[in-house]
Amino acid sequence: MFRRSRQTILTIAALGLISTAATAADLPEWQIGFVTATSGPLKQTGDSTAIAVQVAADEINAKGGIAGRKIHLIRYDTASDPKQASVAVRTLAEDNKVLAIIGPLSSSETAVALNDAERERVLILPYSSSAPGLTKGKTFTWRLSAGEDKQFTRLLEALKRKKVAMKTADIIYVSDDRIANITGSQVFPPLLKQAGVTLTKTVTFNLNSFDVSAQVAQVVQDNPDILALAANFDQAVVLLRELHRQNYKGRVIGSQLFSEPNLVELFGKDADGMIFASGFWRGHNADTEAFAQRFVRETAARGLHKAGPHHVDAQAFDTVYLLKQAIEKSGVTGDPSKLAAERVAVRDALKGIRFSGVLGNDICFTGSDAELPGYVILLQDAKWTLFDEFPPDACTPG
Repeated sequence: MFRRSRQTILTIAALGLISTAATAADLPEWQIGFVTATSGPLKQTGDSTAIAVQVAADEINAKGGIAGRKIHLIRYDTASDPKQASVAVRTLAEDNKVLAIIGPLSSSETAVALNDAERERVLILPYSSSAPGLTKGKTFTWRLSAGEDKQFTRLLEALKRKKVAMKTADIIYVSDDRIANITGSQVFPPLLKQAGVTLTKTVTFNLNSFDVSAQVAQVVQDNPDILALAANFDQAVVLLRELHRQNYKGRVIGSQLFSEPNLVELFGKDADGMIFASGFWRGHNADTEAFAQRFVRETAARGLHKAGPHHVDAQAFDTVYLLKQAIEKSGVTGDPSKLAAERVAVRDALKGIRFSGVLGNDICFTGSDAELPGYVILLQDAKWTLFDEFPPDACTPG
């Protein structure tokens, strides 16, 4: 009978340990909550950004995940309802035991959800909400987005230095959407006044309005140089069609809310002259163009047509990578018995973090809000063109 030497036995034992270690390396997945809106008024934006988040997670998983663990996204559809965003955070934190939460989508949802995140002491990273001051006093909310006030200020500065006519303006906004209401009623008026523009009239309409002919008739009667519009994409389309039908001659401007590349395909040259701000410009460099092309392919493969990524798509994509960086920096283990402490550790890892992605390089945060560049987009000859651009503001941590 073959007798194994002591060295052989030790070698076999060592190989056994190596084999056991390899098996142990196949660790459980990171449980990450994903709160979005894939039904209701925000469905179009929600569907698009859901693909961006999934593409980023798939890329990370294909490269070995985070510290050897793959990302498992646990999705919760809010149906565009802030109350459901609150339920989502509690469910994901208490029942699904997630480490962190990506989302929600809108400022209306985030305004409610961040309070639940504070109580649950779980990090949430809304990727779209841009209401000014939303994160003030909150310690578990980080935003990779730029405020509407900052981007609209940049837009007006661009109009002024490019000598675009803007002596008079009307404002029109969706009154029952939080961010559109804040933008139209609180952001636009003082900034237009500061820029020396005479505000003629403010008009409102609702999320579910299909007939906005009366509101547009008021604007056409005033015939202002510029019409400042605050509405998400679907509502903006309804309004723009009626403006075209009633032959409005002025220029439509806006901050970020409806900066959707599909506008060109919907309106062609009829949209020429429209100007709005965005936190993402696909033509910025080779990496941003490559991302845009990849995103268009991925959305098409999933049955959604996109002419290009909305800035919110880029923010959603980068948010997954920002969370990856924070998890790696925190050194958390994924041990379920340490979940409460590890949630705080991931949050703490974001303090003072610098991040590079498709939105820009070496992005920093003022408090928990990212400082992003500003791009002013002009629709001209049925194309997106870069009208002006602004570097990120300096960060003030704290």
